Amino acid sequence: MEKKTLEPLRGRNQAVFEARVPGSKSYTNRALLLAASRPGRTAITNALKSDDTVLLSKALGRIPGVTVEETPDGFAVDRTQEVLKAAPEPLYHGGGGTPARFMLSFVTTLEGRSVVAGNARLSERPMQDLLDALTGMGISWRSLQKPGCLPVEIEGNRPKTSSWGVSGEVSSQFLSSLLLLASQLDYLPKVTIEVSGHLVSKPYVEMTLTSLRQGGVRCEHQDWHLFTVYPSRAPLPRIVVEPDASAMSYFLVAAALTRTRVRIPGIGRASAQGDVGIAFALERMGCRLQAGDDFIELEGGPLKGIDLDMETMPDTVLTLAMAAAQAEGWTRIANIGNLRVKECDRIHAIAAELKKLGYTVEESRDAVSILGGGKARPALVETYDDHRVAMSFALLGLLHEGVSIENPACVGKSFPGFWEELERFYKHHQGAAR
Repeated sequence: MEKKTLEPLRGRNQAVFEARVPGSKSYTNRALLLAASRPGRTAITNALKSDDTVLLSKALGRIPGVTVEETPDGFAVDRTQEVLKAAPEPLYHGGGGTPARFMLSFVTTLEGRSVVAGNARLSERPMQDLLDALTGMGISWRSLQKPGCLPVEIEGNRPKTSSWGVSGEVSSQFLSSLLLLASQLDYLPKVTIEVSGHLVSKPYVEMTLTSLRQGGVRCEHQDWHLFTVYPSRAPLPRIVVEPDASAMSYFLVAAALTRTRVRIPGIGRASAQGDVGIAFALERMGCRLQAGDDFIELEGGPLKGIDLDMETMPDTVLTLAMAAAQAEGWTRIANIGNLRVKECDRIHAIAAELKKLGYTVEESRDAVSILGGGKARPALVETYDDHRVAMSFALLGLLHEGVSIENPACVGKSFPGFWEELERFYKHHQGAAR
């Protein structure tokens, strides 16, 4: 298997580095499903083209009556039929949990039987709560291999009931999937969705609601437990995707570790993306932060450990863990139990790989504590085929000799240009060393 060995920075250029961050993966996924539910042509601009989003676009394009084309800055989606028929072959999503879960609901509107499938890891990840919700709506389905997991065959049968229910305790993606489905059922005056249990990752639901509202769909919620959607399928000529806060996090932490300055244009403090919260977490750890309406700028400084609840920004936990590894004292990251059912068990990955590099780490079911400081020893970091493990641990290579990343190509799942952008960061600072 290929590996990439990082070289520590030799210089510190105090001029600000403006990072080129791709469009939001979460918003791009939502935009593709929203566009496929509307008649006519929808242009999606500043969209992320990554493994997840491209596979989703191809899956949608296999459905007769939907055409998806890649454009220079995103995708163009054309829906030419009012009622769609099921695709003749499985709709494959690789390792993309969000797209697959969104598709499970979308195919309920198609005539015939659809099969939603993914790779081996995705076929282990839980789908049961969403499938139970579909059962409650009168939708027939069956797991083709492991119960409650992909691949799943679904019999198209548009929901006739307007009162739905779903658990929120495992993944917010189940609720978002149903919200996207509800938005297109314009034969119903409204749809209500009751969430049982504690709803995890609320910012991702807020992103779904923001996408729907921008698409002309009225939606409301009461205390994150009762959601009301007023469907609309009016044509939607254009969707603009904002920069990805999760991708931004790598360069904010790069600045935090190297005590340099990074600026991210096009995204600000008011973004609905919960992962924007990592900027404020780094400020608590000792960095200087400026956050405006359409930019975020951070300057690194001496880091200190903190206690932090990261339930609302789970995709940046790995990134913040790298800052914790260099901070003075202990950092405790809590309320992250759902990281155990992501592309890999990310709590285990943090603990196992930081220990391999010589750090002291303690893990529990839903938290991890890291004792920062010291010099990392050379080691090959196992990535578990998880893009966020690869990108996060690469940041320690900015400081320490001999940090190697296994399977560097896995970053293509969410940030295909990551290594090129990290090289730009290096070159920006190499100029200061001359």
